[in-house]
Amino acid sequence: MKVLDLRGLTCPMPVIKLKSELEMGNGELVVLTSDPGTLSEIPALAEKLGWKVVKVEENECFKFTLKK
Repeated sequence: MKVLDLRGLTCPMPVIKLKSELEMGNGELVVLTSDPGTLSEIPALAEKLGWKVVKVEENECFKFTLKK
């Protein structure tokens, strides 16, 4: 499982970097972010590109588990 650490970036940068990653492959991907805007942006992008949001966790950061 690959981990993409986008903490410290503000929108739209996490979404831009994630889009490139999602377009290049499939499998399972964990995405870490710190921008609250990603709570709506990442699920929307994942769905648009055919990925499924398996889990979203909120602790010290936002952790999205995506699968395709």
